[in-house]
Amino acid sequence: MRHAGRDATGADPHCGLFLDFVGGALGHRVRSGGGAQALRRAVGFTNGNTPSIVDATAGLGRDAFLLAAMGARVTLVERSPEVHALLQDAQHRACAAGEKYAGIVGRMTLLLGDAKDILPGLEAEVVLVDPMHPPRKGAALVKNEMRLLRGLVGPDSDALELMQVALACATRRVVLKWPLRADPISGLRKASHQILGKTTRYDVFMTG
Repeated sequence: MRHAGRDATGADPHCGLFLDFVGGALGHRVRSGGGAQALRRAVGFTNGNTPSIVDATAGLGRDAFLLAAMGARVTLVERSPEVHALLQDAQHRACAAGEKYAGIVGRMTLLLGDAKDILPGLEAEVVLVDPMHPPRKGAALVKNEMRLLRGLVGPDSDALELMQVALACATRRVVLKWPLRADPISGLRKASHQILGKTTRYDVFMTG
């Protein structure tokens, strides 16, 4: 199943973005069960505990898909209609790729709207926030994807406001995904702790 305006690969010719949950590096990570340990720790996976998560800035959907592959139920919130349509299309294609992927998608709920408005109406245990920020140093493909995404969703100038709403709504924790060496968001309280990756850090704010 494809949305009108997308080619046979699922790409949108109008924005140049292609979201694929089955192929590429993401599909390999899901099949191998490896990677994403920092993300796993940040959102609070422990032995015997699988958190329910709201990804308040769904974007390319990769973190949400990885978390769902780990067994979590994930609600994705995306306010760009174009990106929402790409995510929906990627979910349809993943479902068609086999029972394993259909099961992962079955743990994902995709919503269209502004997370600042939607979060108060959700039972949010853990909220993941990954606002737009300066492109990371790395492969040109990643830079190009983020440039295209930024063109659709804008600069996320309301990141502080979103974080404040998330902190008021999350019953356990809020996780801010942020560049490793970037300054904190101005006006945001200090994180409870941080989990560091090679290029990314997770600022964890305990709320429970």
